[in-house]
Amino acid sequence: MRWQDYIVVDPTICHGRACIKGTRIMVSVILDNLAAGLSLDEVLRSYPSLNREAVQAAITYAAELARERVVAIPT
Repeated sequence: MRWQDYIVVDPTICHGRACIKGTRIMVSVILDNLAAGLSLDEVLRSYPSLNREAVQAAITYAAELARERVVAIPT
């Protein structure tokens, strides 16, 4: 899977936040829903313009970002 086939960053769409191509659904919204405990099927029902591959692309994109940057965890 190439997340680049599903995700676009365009300064004229959603203030330049990463979105699923052809939508205004931000990657962060998908990840927030999954992090809140929604199942893949629930996310797909909430956003009918998404498909499984787009959600997987969002997860893959997030994994790539996590490899590139270290976020300090307060102790």
